Amino acid sequence: MNLPHQSPAVAVAGVERTIAAAPAANKVVRNTYLLLSMTLAFSAVTAAASLALKLPHPGLILTLVGYFGLLFLTTRFRDSALGLAFVFALTGFMGYTLGPVLNAYLALPNGTQLVMTAMGGTAAIFLGLSAYALASGRDFSFIGGFLSVGILVAFLAGLGAMFFELQGLSLAVSAMFVLLMSGLILYETSNIIRGGETNYIMATVTLYVSIFNLFTSLLQLLGFAGRDD
Repeated sequence: MNLPHQSPAVAVAGVERTIAAAPAANKVVRNTYLLLSMTLAFSAVTAAASLALKLPHPGLILTLVGYFGLLFLTTRFRDSALGLAFVFALTGFMGYTLGPVLNAYLALPNGTQLVMTAMGGTAAIFLGLSAYALASGRDFSFIGGFLSVGILVAFLAGLGAMFFELQGLSLAVSAMFVLLMSGLILYETSNIIRGGETNYIMATVTLYVSIFNLFTSLLQLLGFAGRDD
């Protein structure tokens, strides 16, 4: 019985494709992290401005319309300079929505500590998972389907918790988002370095959304625990 084998020509071609893809992947990684750092800084500025001016939260409907609208435009123009403009519009808008949330937590007796702890936890999780994905080179594409379903379920559950004012469900959703966003960081970082994601604008948006949701979810969990104390 003949065992299945790969011809030398096919093997060499595969190696050549891998070598050729490596510089492109490295370029996407560099561009992604550069743009991500810039959008995080811009988002922090808009959040600080919203916080200082005590601007009101736009509400659920406007937040969803603004987020999905700007996300659509970013995706639509991801291969042009307009895509960069819409990335900053999206992240700036999300920073603005974060300002009123931070105001509410900072008004608590231990508010500053809660916010700083959530920021530190978010940074540690993101940097740790990104470093692991980059160093190990593991393929995390197998969790893509689970993440898609999980995020949809968590999003719908979050809406239900908000409409029906179910604090227990809201906390469960926050815990789910911490796990899901951690998985999304692993998935997207792996996707970038393995050449699955070649557009640094879309890679930036995915990682930014992961960080944003991770931070707000940790903040809610820590705020609940702090009130219990």
